[in-house]
Amino acid sequence: MAGLRTVGAIALTLAVLAVLGADVSHMVTGAMGAMVATFAIKEKQRHEQALTLAFGLPVALVAMSLGALLNTRVVAGDLLFISLIFAAVYSRRFGDRGTALGLIGFQIYFVALFVRATSAALPQLYGTLAVAFACSAVVRFGLVVETPERILLRLREAFRARLAQLVSAQIELLDAGPDRVDKALEDVRRHTARLHESAMMIQGRLEEGTSSSTTASLVQRRVADAEIAAERLGVLLLNARSAERADTLTLHLPHAPVPPPGDRLRAQDDTTARLRRDLDALRLLVVRPVSNDRGTALAHLRNRLLGYRDEENLPRASAVVQDVFRGIGEAARSVLGLRLALDGPQDESDDTPATARSREELDAEDVAIAGAEESGQGGDDRKGLERPTTRAAVQVSVGSALAIVGGEFLSSQRWYWAVLTCWVVFLNTASTGEILVKGYRRLLGTVLGVVAGVGLAGLVGNHTWTAFALVLLFIFAMFFTAPLSYALMSFFVTAMLGLLYTLLNTYSASVLVLRIEETALGAACGVIAAAVILPVHTDRRTDELLGTVLTRLGDVTGAAVEQLSGGPALDLLDRARDLDTALDDLRASTQPLTHPITPLRSRRQTARYLVALLETCAYHARSLAATAELLPYSKTVAADPRLKGAGRRIAHNIDVLVARVEDDADDGVAETGASLASMLETDAPGSPRHDRVTGRVLRHLQRLDEGVIGLARPLGVTVSTPDQASPGRGS
Repeated sequence: MAGLRTVGAIALTLAVLAVLGADVSHMVTGAMGAMVATFAIKEKQRHEQALTLAFGLPVALVAMSLGALLNTRVVAGDLLFISLIFAAVYSRRFGDRGTALGLIGFQIYFVALFVRATSAALPQLYGTLAVAFACSAVVRFGLVVETPERILLRLREAFRARLAQLVSAQIELLDAGPDRVDKALEDVRRHTARLHESAMMIQGRLEEGTSSSTTASLVQRRVADAEIAAERLGVLLLNARSAERADTLTLHLPHAPVPPPGDRLRAQDDTTARLRRDLDALRLLVVRPVSNDRGTALAHLRNRLLGYRDEENLPRASAVVQDVFRGIGEAARSVLGLRLALDGPQDESDDTPATARSREELDAEDVAIAGAEESGQGGDDRKGLERPTTRAAVQVSVGSALAIVGGEFLSSQRWYWAVLTCWVVFLNTASTGEILVKGYRRLLGTVLGVVAGVGLAGLVGNHTWTAFALVLLFIFAMFFTAPLSYALMSFFVTAMLGLLYTLLNTYSASVLVLRIEETALGAACGVIAAAVILPVHTDRRTDELLGTVLTRLGDVTGAAVEQLSGGPALDLLDRARDLDTALDDLRASTQPLTHPITPLRSRRQTARYLVALLETCAYHARSLAATAELLPYSKTVAADPRLKGAGRRIAHNIDVLVARVEDDADDGVAETGASLASMLETDAPGSPRHDRVTGRVLRHLQRLDEGVIGLARPLGVTVSTPDQASPGRGS
C-alpha cells in the first residue's frame, strides 16, 4: 500500500507538471518531492496526516530556498546541511510528526542539491513543490484511501492466510517420511515464525484498523489465542510422531536435529487417517470466509473439532496422540473466537453442546475485555546524551561532517551522496554492529544497482517517459522489498537514480562509479562516528535488550502462575505482547552477531542458541498466560494453590539471570531440583490422575524451568545440583 500510494502520487505529479509544460528538471523535483511528502508521513489518523502534510509544505519551501541560496557558499551550505541532519534525527523524539517534518526538511534540501537549484528558479520550484504536495494529498485521501475497515480486512486476510499455511505445513509434517521429515519440520518452523510476524504486525495496526480500543483489545486477544493454539498444535504433533517427548526448542532453533521417530502414528493407522482428516477440516475452517458459511457442512466440521475439548469424544489412542486431538479442539475454538471478533455474531442453530459451551466461554471473555481498563505505557525518562535520539543525532552529525570533507575530495559537486549514505545507515539502528551491517548491505545493493543503471541508461537513451515509467516501477519495488532485504532495496534506489541522472543529462559511467565510492565513504564515516562518538557497542545493546526480555518473561510467568494459583485476575495478554515486542527487538539487535560476515563462529552460534531458547521460553509463557485467561470462564480449568510453589524456583532463576545480565553479578546461583510435575504425583493407590489441564500447565512450567536453566549456562551463571539446591525451593 505504501508503494502504491507513493507511485500514485509521483505519477499524478508528473501528469500535472507535463500538462503545465514543466521541463525535465522540474519534473524530477516534483517526483522526488511527491515521494518524500508521501512516505515521510506515518500518523495513523487521517486528520493527523493532513496536518503533517500541511506543515510539511512550508518546511519543504524553506529547505528548497536555503538549498538554492547557499548553493555557491560552500562553508555555510555545509554547516546548514549538518544542522538539518542533526534536526532530522533529533526530531524523532517528538513522535511521528517530528520525524516526518525532519525528514521532509532534510530530503528537500538534498533535492535542491541534486537538481542544482538556483535563486532565479525558486518561484517555479515553489510551484513544483506545491503541486507535489497537493498530488500527494489527492492520492492519500482520495485515490489510495486507507480506512479502518479496509485495514482490518487486510489484516484478517493476512492472518488467515498465514494460519492456513501453518496448518498445511503441519499436515505435511504428519505425512512426511524419513527422507522428508527434515524439510517438513523446517517448513513448520518457517511458517510458525511467519505467523508470529503477522500477529505482531496486526498488533501494531489494530489501533488504526478498529473503531474503538475495546474492539482492538478483543481482536488482539483472539489473534493471540489463535497463534498460541496453532503453535501448540505443532509441538503436540511433533511429540506424537516422535519416540520420546520432543523438546519445544526444536521448533525454534534452526537446523535443530529431528527427534527420533516413533510408531505411535502409523501411516495406515485409522487414528492417523482420522487425524489427517481433522487437520484438513481445521484448515478449511481457517480459509473459508464467513460469507461462504452456508449450509450445515462447515458447521458439522466445526462441531466435530470443538467436540475434542471433551474427553468422551477423543479417540482411543495413546496419551500423546489424544493430546493432538485436544490441540485441534483448542485451535478450532480459537478460530471460532477469531471469527466472532472479526465478523460478528453468526448462526447458532446448528450448535452442539460443545460448540455452545465454547461460545459461552468466548462471550464471557468478551464481557471481561469490555470492562477492563487500559493500562498506559511508561515514557522514556532518559535525558541529554543518554537519550537515543540525541546520541544518534550527535553521531550522525559528526559522521556527516567527515563525509562532507571526504566527499569533497572525491567530487566537489556530488559529495552529498556520502552524506546521504551516512545519514541513512543510522536510521532504525541502535548499535555500532547494526550500523556496520546496514552499511555493508547498502554498499552491496549500490554496487549491483550501478551495474543495472549502466545497462538501463544505455537502453533508455533519450526516451523520457520510458525512463519515468521505469522510475515508478523501481520506486514501487523499493517499497515492496524494504521489509525483505535492505540490500535489494538499495539496488532499486541506485538503479532509479541512474535513470534520474539520464533524465537530467548528467549520466556517465564515471558518475555511477563515483556513487559507489561516495556510498563506501559514507558508510565508513557512519561506522567511525558510531564507534568513536558516544558508542553503543553491540554487546551492550544486546545485554540491555536481553535484560528487558528476561524481566518481561518473569512478569508474564509470575502473573500467570499467580492467577492459576487462585490470585486476582491480571492483564496477561498485554504483558505477553510486551514480551514478544522485547524479543523481536533482541532478535534484530543480534543480527550483527549472527550475520554471515561475522568472523566469530562460536559467538554466532551462541547468539542463535540464546534467541532460540528465549523464543521457546516465550512460547511456554504465552501458553501459561492463555490458560490462565481461561480460568474465570472455563469449567475445565481450576485454580491450584500448589502451582505457586512450582513457579517460585523459576522466578528465582530468572532474577539471577537478570542480575547477571544487567549488573554483571556473578554470585547468584540458578537452582535445579526435582521435576515440577512431581508436585502433583501421589503414592496413594487408586488415586485419580490429576486434571489434564493442570498437567498441561505443569508441562509448560517444566519446559520453562528447563529453558531458564539452559539460558544460565551460556550466560555464565552457576547452576546448582539437586543436592545443593536450597531445601523447600521449588517444592
